[in-house]
Amino acid sequence: MRFSERIERVQPSQTLVITAKAKELREKGVDILSFGAGEPDFDTPDFVKEAAIKALKEGKTKYTPSAGIPELREALAERIREKNSIDYKPTEIIITPGAKMGLYEIFSVILNKGDEVIVPAPYWVSYTEQIKLCDGIPKILELDEKNGFVLTAELLEKVITPNTKALVLNTPSNPTGAVIPKEELEKIAEVCLKNNLLIISDECYEEFCYDSEHFSIASVSEEVKNITFTVNAFSKSYSMTGWRLGWVAAPEEYIKKLTVLQSQTVSNPTSFAQYGALAALEDKGKFPKMMKDEFKKRRDFVYKEFVSIDGVKSSKPQGAFYIFPNLSKFIDGKRIKNDIELTTYLLEEGKVAVVPGSAFGKEGNIRLYYATSMENLKEGMNRMKEALQKL
Repeated sequence: MRFSERIERVQPSQTLVITAKAKELREKGVDILSFGAGEPDFDTPDFVKEAAIKALKEGKTKYTPSAGIPELREALAERIREKNSIDYKPTEIIITPGAKMGLYEIFSVILNKGDEVIVPAPYWVSYTEQIKLCDGIPKILELDEKNGFVLTAELLEKVITPNTKALVLNTPSNPTGAVIPKEELEKIAEVCLKNNLLIISDECYEEFCYDSEHFSIASVSEEVKNITFTVNAFSKSYSMTGWRLGWVAAPEEYIKKLTVLQSQTVSNPTSFAQYGALAALEDKGKFPKMMKDEFKKRRDFVYKEFVSIDGVKSSKPQGAFYIFPNLSKFIDGKRIKNDIELTTYLLEEGKVAVVPGSAFGKEGNIRLYYATSMENLKEGMNRMKEALQKL
């Protein structure tokens, strides 16, 4: 076999590996509770499905413009103006087949070989691998667990080099649930302007901020908007993970380049799915608000459960729907040598699937998502406690 150097640099997604392993055990009849892959347990709203079905029946099944249908780009411009206080024109927005594809397109468009991208850790698993795919260098900035894994301008400024091209910002965070306060984001924006850094702001969990309001860094000023790629999706907010629809908002010249790339790769986002997304925007945030209220109850429950376990440390998630507790006490270097072995033990002994923290750049932690039923969470926490007690 002859593979490119590029693909050999990339690791498979640990979240998908764990999910596949849990599914394999389930198919063998093993009762596994899976808290690995992150997606809401709520179904896509009926009004979104009906809009997509209507589009199908009306024959809206052909190619669309590569950047997405004009109506959706216009509706997103209005939505971003109302919710995030950023004035984007429709021509400054591209609809992508998921936020993940949008991120990959951004890295493809801005990176040259040797360019560094600062990635605060813990990080979402795909950032570092996509940067490598685009010949860039992920520069890992380790965040302080005692500070709830919140990025600060002071920490950022210390790791900038002449080769630094961009910063990846993710608030609320996957995997930690950390939310960067508005005041800190304003300071981070100043650092990026001063050092001529681009900002890639992943805001896919913006609808799920439990103790504060979400703040978009591009809203700081027109100057900051001009160096920022605002990335978002319908996946989490409207429980449309399988629909694969995201968007990127950025200065028009960048959107033109992203559109060229999209036209030569995926052609366009799925036609009828875009009409479902259009219906989602007409909901004006009522559906995500309903999910957020429920997720907050679940957040409170799992946090209380984890901190009640002797030896477990955890910050309280401020957003998203993940908790990232530190279980390093149970890694003794003998029976359990690392967090991958710990999660394997929890899967086999406790029948609970979670993701090792090392997949997110933080050895010794695990990521558990709580966007599932309270019944599952209660049973899962009981199983986990029993398994950990045996260690």
